[in-house]
Amino acid sequence: MRAVVLVGGEGTRLRPLTSTVPKPVVRLVDRPFMAYMLEWLARHGVDEVVLACGFLPTRLREELGDGERYGLRLVYIEEPEPRGTGGAVRFADEQLDGGLGERFLVLNGDVLTDLDLRAQIDAHAASGARATLALVPVEDPTAYGLVRLAAGGDVAGFLEKPRPEEIDTDLISAGAYVLERSVLDLVEPGRNVSIEREVWPRLVGDGLHGHAHTGAYWLDIGTPARYLQGSGDILAGRVRTAVRERLDAHGVARGEDCRIEGHVHGPALLGDGCHVAEGAVVGPGAVLGHRVRIEPGATVEHAVVLDDAVIGRGTVVRGAIVSPGATIGADCTITGCAVVGPGVHAGAGNTLDHGVRIFPGVTLPDGAVGF
Repeated sequence: MRAVVLVGGEGTRLRPLTSTVPKPVVRLVDRPFMAYMLEWLARHGVDEVVLACGFLPTRLREELGDGERYGLRLVYIEEPEPRGTGGAVRFADEQLDGGLGERFLVLNGDVLTDLDLRAQIDAHAASGARATLALVPVEDPTAYGLVRLAAGGDVAGFLEKPRPEEIDTDLISAGAYVLERSVLDLVEPGRNVSIEREVWPRLVGDGLHGHAHTGAYWLDIGTPARYLQGSGDILAGRVRTAVRERLDAHGVARGEDCRIEGHVHGPALLGDGCHVAEGAVVGPGAVLGHRVRIEPGATVEHAVVLDDAVIGRGTVVRGAIVSPGATIGADCTITGCAVVGPGVHAGAGNTLDHGVRIFPGVTLPDGAVGF
């Protein structure tokens, strides 16, 4: 079966993590974010994935290759201009020999999940639907567009950002669809078409089905807070991935040639060539990329520090992200979902908190920021 994964966005909500690389290849724990989706699709019998690309497609090819390492074949389709979710699927169909086939999958490339895709495909076939939406329950329905189901699983309608008194369901679309080819007839070629806003409403009462997944993990990795949440959930095993197989009895995975002179508390993952100096503490809930240096007395917990970054003596990084190649000076505090961009140099005594974002290449003098 073929699957189209929509990866055309620029990942603006995740900047500066995505300032220089497309979101699908941003590192999430120990592999590109997109690798989790490819591994998940392969487990459910998908043998070919079409990546509908937009931003920096060459970097995707360099990082993900032909798909062999994930057990499937990757095809890259580059849109000439943004065409929306529906337009991107229609364009991908036009570019492939034989098109996408009579039945195929469409997936939002922002999602980390382990939902049972095979069960959804089987439910779709049994219902005779033209399209079947994966649905998941959420704790706070007021923040989402909700999907109402009728008896038998047909979609009865949609409710956008409801007021509390309007809520009669907690189901939202999980961004995973099983489609019959006839759905493409509703997408005009060459247009920017939203499948969610323009196609699904036309199919209500005409073959649009919903499949509610219970007990599955689902997270839209679209913001720094959710990126951190996804990293922690992967380490803790709250979502099914291959990462947990790397952790030892103490919940720690160490790459090759690591020097651990300080303390590492699981769950935590360290890439190759990391150095945790004497008196430094890493974890719990910490991810270090390759060749990261944590200097004496520094603390990194519930945080992500990516390749070649340096965390200075006595600095605390907690609930924050430090991008590749960044250098943080001594006695800094990086907390509160702050994001330090690639190549940033922060001098001693800076405090970064409250979601502040420092963009690539910026140099902060000693004590320049105090919030």
